Amino acid sequence: MILVTGSTGLLGSHLMYKLLSSGEKVRALKRKQSNIENIKKTFSYYSGDYEKLFKNIEWAEGDVLDIVSLEEAMEDVEYVYHCAGLVSFAPDDKEKLFKINVKGTANVVNTALKYNIKKLCHVSSIASLGRDGTKKIITEKSVWNDSANNTNYAVSKYNGELEVWRGIQEGLKAVIVNPSIILGAGNWDKGSSQLFLSIYKGQKYYLEGANSYVDVRDLVDIMYLLMKSDIENERFIISSENVSYYDLFNMIAKSLGKKTHFRKANFFIAELAWRIEKLKCKITNSQPLITKETIRTAKGSHYYSNEKIKKALDYNFIPINKSVEDICKILLKDK
Repeated sequence: MILVTGSTGLLGSHLMYKLLSSGEKVRALKRKQSNIENIKKTFSYYSGDYEKLFKNIEWAEGDVLDIVSLEEAMEDVEYVYHCAGLVSFAPDDKEKLFKINVKGTANVVNTALKYNIKKLCHVSSIASLGRDGTKKIITEKSVWNDSANNTNYAVSKYNGELEVWRGIQEGLKAVIVNPSIILGAGNWDKGSSQLFLSIYKGQKYYLEGANSYVDVRDLVDIMYLLMKSDIENERFIISSENVSYYDLFNMIAKSLGKKTHFRKANFFIAELAWRIEKLKCKITNSQPLITKETIRTAKGSHYYSNEKIKKALDYNFIPINKSVEDICKILLKDK
């Protein structure tokens, strides 16, 4: 039996599709208020037999902050994929970030140790590797530095990863993946999928920076391969390519049949944008796509190496332009 935390998110839903279609027995941890229809929708993107796969999920109601529910969910489980986590760049979410990403991870690690889980796959982030403001390529050996370039989210993921390393010292067998920005079809109003919808609706500006991206299908394939392998107690950057925001926006616009003429946002426009977004989200009670932290991060260029995982698994990534094309086809079909 395999336990998946964070089962209803973009990554969790794609991971469960991978596991179930591979014949694995899956138990999904979900909160009471979670919308499981998102999972079914994700399955439908890749299979006409998605209803049958969906019915094979064993549900466990609970939360990574609720130790009792976590212990009940982990009974008779051999492998755990810990995908649960909060991604937010809103200043008001700082306390929540540390509760879910640090304390929640500590709870998962402690429960895994208690139940003698054979192996844990922890989903960290490239953010946990830190950013020192330079343009040098970041690898798994990069040392964390306290810096104003690190967001609250980055600090919470770094400290969450430390809990896994602590568990490894106590006898836990684990692999840690540090994915770059995950691209995939899913809930178009959340996460990176918002970007596709934003360009679909006519976004015109870009920031002069660059970042690293990976297709969610590559990420789940690699997680599955790592859990099946003898590899343990290591971490891996999971990234397909380093791409500028300008190039990414143009790829998306082209695949959506939109105009590819984007204008560079100057300081005034960038500062105005996150303030307007903050006001809009307060009125609509929604998550902001743009915040002061995301603007600050997007102004820089951050480059990551995928050489370690490519050598470890002899893995070839889906090119980002192909990922974008596939995601846009699904978006256009949905809309």
